[in-house]
Amino acid sequence: MTRIAGASLTLALLLAFAGASARAQAPSGPIAPKPGAEVQQPPKDTQAKVRVQVSLVNTPVTVRDSRGDMVHDLEARDFKITDNGVAQRISHFDLGGDPLSLVILLQTSSRIEPLLPQVRKTGILFTQTVMGPTGEAAVVSFNDSVDKLQDFTTNADLIEDTITHLGPGTSGSKLYDAMAVGVEMLSARPQPTAEKPGRRRVMMILSEATDAGSEAKLGEVLRQAQLANVTIYSVGLSTTRAELQTKPRDTRPQITPPGTFPAPPLPGTVQTPTSEENRYGNIDLMAAAVWAVQHIHDQVKGHALEVAATATGGAHLSTFKDRSIEKAIDEIGGELHSQYTISYTPTGSDAAGYHEIRVNILRHDAKNLRVRARPGYYLAPPEG
Repeated sequence: MTRIAGASLTLALLLAFAGASARAQAPSGPIAPKPGAEVQQPPKDTQAKVRVQVSLVNTPVTVRDSRGDMVHDLEARDFKITDNGVAQRISHFDLGGDPLSLVILLQTSSRIEPLLPQVRKTGILFTQTVMGPTGEAAVVSFNDSVDKLQDFTTNADLIEDTITHLGPGTSGSKLYDAMAVGVEMLSARPQPTAEKPGRRRVMMILSEATDAGSEAKLGEVLRQAQLANVTIYSVGLSTTRAELQTKPRDTRPQITPPGTFPAPPLPGTVQTPTSEENRYGNIDLMAAAVWAVQHIHDQVKGHALEVAATATGGAHLSTFKDRSIEKAIDEIGGELHSQYTISYTPTGSDAAGYHEIRVNILRHDAKNLRVRARPGYYLAPPEG
């Protein structure tokens, strides 16, 4: 017992001595550097301010010949893509095969209520012509509010039923807020990479080119859409057509036989434009798209749908003259499943500001081909 007690006492003294030595060696504050010694700097990463970086750029490329027909026989080696003038290595290349993640934005404002019966019939076109057998879609409506009517699903019946039962809304049109919701929804869908196909992110808008009451700015939405690789297509709904379809009946007495002289316009009706499809002939949509993304806090004056489509590599189709809503959707579906998808990881050009994307065809008949792709994207400067 005495020997065990002595050993215990010795161990306790040793532990106490070790603890005292450790406390004596631990500095009570920062250690002053020795004379002539180099002062260690904190890692540069902790001093750098946050910068938005792009890990993948995905751009749809539509190629047509001189007759306007889609060109389907190009390969990756036939394309040259540059980012701010720096040639990039294509990491993913596909022709119409990558499945779609589609957000369908539908205006339900009372302004276009006469067109709603036509819009309600488009569900089957979206599911069969646009989504395809491997696609998924979500439905969002907007007027004075933005409502998610159907989340992403591959069930065609759910999409068709949602669109069939669209109800009329209030007179507002929060187009930009609805677009912001669509971009946010698509940002969570998997993107194509070199290792796996992923999904193409597409937004289709059936709406007037007018916004009323949105908090979001068009340029801000387009900047996010570009960074999220969202392609925007739009089908322009014409309030002129809606008003013509609901024009009041002419109850005035007929003084001359019908058709002898054209009657003056009825009060409250709108004269038919001579050429609505050519209203934007003098507008440089590419320059407007770049300006909108660079100046996100400034308001874009008109042509919102055209600018959005141009900024993201999509297309805008008017429905005023010979093209119906159904025909426009069918044309867009045909293009989506006949275009090239090119992806690259930006190298050699990480400067803040606007990045210009250029896509060129290297084939011998390139001069006879028309190429449409997204013009670029905006990389925000460091915060602070």
